[in-house]
Amino acid sequence: MKIVLKTFVTGFAFAMILAGCGSASNSSTESGGSSDNQSDVRKVKVAYDQASKPMSWIDENGNPTGYDVEVMKMVDELLPEYAFEYVGTSSDDLLIGVEQGKYQVGVKNAFWTQERTEKFIYPKEFIGLSSAGLVLKKENENIKSLADFASAGFTLAPIAANNAQYTIIDEYNIANPNNKVKLKAGDEFSVDVVQWVNEGRVDGGVMIEGPFEKQVTADDGPYHHLKNDVVYNEFAVIKTWPLFNKKEQEFSDAYDEAVKQLKEEKKTNEFSVEFYGRDLFEVLDKVNR
Repeated sequence: MKIVLKTFVTGFAFAMILAGCGSASNSSTESGGSSDNQSDVRKVKVAYDQASKPMSWIDENGNPTGYDVEVMKMVDELLPEYAFEYVGTSSDDLLIGVEQGKYQVGVKNAFWTQERTEKFIYPKEFIGLSSAGLVLKKENENIKSLADFASAGFTLAPIAANNAQYTIIDEYNIANPNNKVKLKAGDEFSVDVVQWVNEGRVDGGVMIEGPFEKQVTADDGPYHHLKNDVVYNEFAVIKTWPLFNKKEQEFSDAYDEAVKQLKEEKKTNEFSVEFYGRDLFEVLDKVNR
């Protein structure tokens, strides 16, 4: 019995020592004493419109890319305190998801609108520039501006009221009450502008240059066969922005510092040439929106 009791006491004491060591180790880890720095890195979800080439899309290898995405990847490199997780989604889900906090930030070639400032944080630094233009039939290529389009009495492809392109036309109409563009709100966020114009359903439509280039100008574009039938006439170059959730002011501020550095290093200019085929920053001094 003495031997058994002695063995029990010795074992119990040894177990207590091990428990004490474990507690000390856990305390050290929880306090950051011996843990690595991964616990200091905040993971954030960056939503992107996966069908908005060349601004953002999923490449043939299943990886996110495009102007907006590649700029955000460079921002990520400059912010070691954050780890970006890219989530491809639709334009509508991106807007809803960022607003509700499902995503911390979203990129979708977004323009500035007063309505969106009530739902999102617009950072101080815009992410890029986008060319907006009118898609027209070849015989109407003399139409160079919204004023020309309105004066001709042409019909415009419908634009969803929550699409910033709608806001652009609406702002023009407000500023030009005697020469308004016939603006109609559509049920869908966007329509197939090239097809609508080609079929004669409308006289013209608003489109971003990048998608027009990919759809019509590119040899592998779905509408390349129409390259001699339709034209793209730019009427404005507009700043584009990432949209941050309303609770992400600190994250937005960090983004500002990073993008400011990228612009100073001309990285954004390089991406503009790579993805848009031209350096849109060269006309920045003429951009008023």
